[in-house]
Amino acid sequence: MQADYENVEVEGKAYLLRPDIPKEGKIRRLKPGETEGGELSDPLKSYADEAGLIMRRSTLTPYTTYALAATEFAKEQGAFDPFHRAMYKAYWGDLKNIGDFEVIRSITEECGLDWHLLEDRLKSSYYEQEIMNQFQEGVGIGVRGIPGFVIGNVMFTGARPYGIFKAVMDKVISGEDLSNIAQ
Repeated sequence: MQADYENVEVEGKAYLLRPDIPKEGKIRRLKPGETEGGELSDPLKSYADEAGLIMRRSTLTPYTTYALAATEFAKEQGAFDPFHRAMYKAYWGDLKNIGDFEVIRSITEECGLDWHLLEDRLKSSYYEQEIMNQFQEGVGIGVRGIPGFVIGNVMFTGARPYGIFKAVMDKVISGEDLSNIAQ
């Protein structure tokens, strides 16, 4: 989106999709037709392909609070985009447990960030309240899944083709009424 539009600000926010997941993660049963490490089924596969993303299915649902906290840390350091991309690749491309400190350490160092400072903050729950505030904000505007997006006054939940985002952005820029857009 930022490549197609000048002055577009993308702000990442935390959302706890599964707040009930324990710190060690939880085994996820594969759906019919899925294989561990295999590609997702459509429409997600098509959306990922269109966006040039690799998305493979893991059998572990990770505890994401540490990854979300690390993302807040990266945001403070001005490294949200590279950190977010590296975390995404680790989970969807490399099938790593992004709730594991070693995985987070590796990504943190890969992005040139201070692991020791982040580790202290993770262990002290430094970002916990901020994550909960962002989660509650999302719930308050109707987010029920990830990814969630807000463009103007239109909120999307779930992966969508890029063309939908572009069409909504064009309407926002032109000042069109968005109240009748199906979400």
